[in-house]
Amino acid sequence: MATSEEFIPVGKISGAFGVKGWVKVYSFTEPRANILQYSPLFLSRQGEWVEIKLSGGHVQGKGVVMGISNVTDRDQVQPLIGAELAIRKDQLEPAADDEFYWADLIGLRVENLEGDALGQVDHLLETGANDVLVVKADDQDKDRLIPFVLDEVVKQVNLEQQLIQVDWGKDY
Repeated sequence: MATSEEFIPVGKISGAFGVKGWVKVYSFTEPRANILQYSPLFLSRQGEWVEIKLSGGHVQGKGVVMGISNVTDRDQVQPLIGAELAIRKDQLEPAADDEFYWADLIGLRVENLEGDALGQVDHLLETGANDVLVVKADDQDKDRLIPFVLDEVVKQVNLEQQLIQVDWGKDY
């Protein structure tokens, strides 16, 4: 049985579409239609990842709709609403030297140039100008928001050491 660490969420089923069992999907991919390119795709069902096959799909308005093989009517969709869709990590193309997948950054320790521990990456935010690391610190009530700007703020990302080094003050 595969563990959740082997999977990267790429979307979530948000509703039913039509009467033939298609689903509305909120895609986490950029561009959103990329979710349709992954094969196989996996669905979270009662805590387990189940492989699904698509029978079709396309962009519909601001979202994506897709058909899942063996789901043929609207009643079969209802229990699937809210289920996460994912791919295996090994389905991703390797990132370029100065690029990182968000999933690889989550959980990394963050420290500044002085060696002060700032916390651990909880998640990232997309702001338009640049992505932002949301860092949870043990000694603080609120999260630190650190711009993910390579060279300027983020000096080094070391995946082997599980560490991001930033030019950021402990009291920011």
